[in-house]
Amino acid sequence: MIDSRRRSVQTLQATARIPAVTVAVRRNDRPLWTCEIGESGTPTPLSAESRLRIGSVTKTFTAVLVLQARDAGLLDLDDPIGKHLGLPLHGELTVRRLLSHTSGLQREPHGDVWDTLAVPGLERFLADVADAEALYPQSRRFHYSNLAYALLGQLVAKLHDATWAELLADKIAKPLGFVRTGPERDELSTLGYLVDPYSDHARVEPPTDFGVFGPAAQLWSTAAEMATWGAFLADPASIDPAGRVLAAATLEEMRWPLTPRDEAVWTSSLGLGLMVWPRAERVLHVGHSGAMPGFLAQVCGRTGGPGNPGGVGAAVLAASGTADAIFPFLHELIDQALRDDPMDIAPWTPAAPAPDGLRTVLGRWWGEGSEYVFRWERGHLCARGAEESPDAPAAVFAPTDEPDVLRGISGREVGEKLRLHRDAAGVVTRMHWATYRFTRHQETFDGQP
Repeated sequence: MIDSRRRSVQTLQATARIPAVTVAVRRNDRPLWTCEIGESGTPTPLSAESRLRIGSVTKTFTAVLVLQARDAGLLDLDDPIGKHLGLPLHGELTVRRLLSHTSGLQREPHGDVWDTLAVPGLERFLADVADAEALYPQSRRFHYSNLAYALLGQLVAKLHDATWAELLADKIAKPLGFVRTGPERDELSTLGYLVDPYSDHARVEPPTDFGVFGPAAQLWSTAAEMATWGAFLADPASIDPAGRVLAAATLEEMRWPLTPRDEAVWTSSLGLGLMVWPRAERVLHVGHSGAMPGFLAQVCGRTGGPGNPGGVGAAVLAASGTADAIFPFLHELIDQALRDDPMDIAPWTPAAPAPDGLRTVLGRWWGEGSEYVFRWERGHLCARGAEESPDAPAAVFAPTDEPDVLRGISGREVGEKLRLHRDAAGVVTRMHWATYRFTRHQETFDGQP
């Protein structure tokens, strides 16, 4: 039987002319799938253990370290970075804006580092911030900044009195069991190439160590570990159920799209250090792309949508600086993997009834001129528009300490209260959701049927 996924990778490698490519797909209901095609360029053959550079995927690790520090009470996302890190200029830029590429800070550190490949030490790097430009006011627009992430890396290092690399190993790699993800090249690392556009020649790119800029793009890894990382970013409960690395609620906060990357074409957004790609049927792919001399990478996990078995993550790592085809390919590969090998359908089974006090809430209600259906599902009161599919994400409510008051914990009007009003017999006859009146029959705003 032909493995359609492997054939897709073979086609990618041949048509994009990639000297070496490694791919992995992870999901909760199937074994990890990996594929490697090409040559490593070293005495060690290309394999699932081969390490390639992941470029700016590194930023997702730095972002997690920042959110760990926030959750530990070491900083607030709205703190100016100058509160924690001594800078000669731009100390007013907030951690939140640096994370989401909305600080306005110029893209690269001062100097032509991508031309000279010469990296200053920490003291010189921080002093050079005085020569960097703020191109826009904070929160004005998206503007990608490697400099911002170099500063964030130094921020967490100072907060913990450790190096960024030590923090990454101790606080992320070790808890997740990553043994191939790190900043240093080793015998399992492939060479990176620049492929000539007009011939089949591929030139080896020079090895680069970006030192103090490492938190923006330094890491090496395997496709397998990066597929797991993508799944962690999208569905942390499948990878880190105890929340040793980061609480699931914090990952959800990081995934929330804060700014589109293009004002006219809304095909991807930035959250707190994470790229978010919307897909059909309310699916999101969450992760990051990456580039370093001789290497390109795309890593993401999948949230939402029908047929999602949970813990879905994928990675494609290419030893080529010219293989842009990998970026759309990875999204299509995830779609293909779930389409060609769909998850099993769990049988429906009866469950416990709604609590007595909520049974008269169930059914159809009208609010703001529209009809909604309230149901008891998986131990929660839920609501959807009457015309929505039963599979559509519901507004989910949880009890509060106040009698007959619930609060939305996900979905429409999350965080708002749902207040129940009963008649003398205890039947719920009216509700207020986010202060809007809900009744059993359609009414005007002044209460006329």
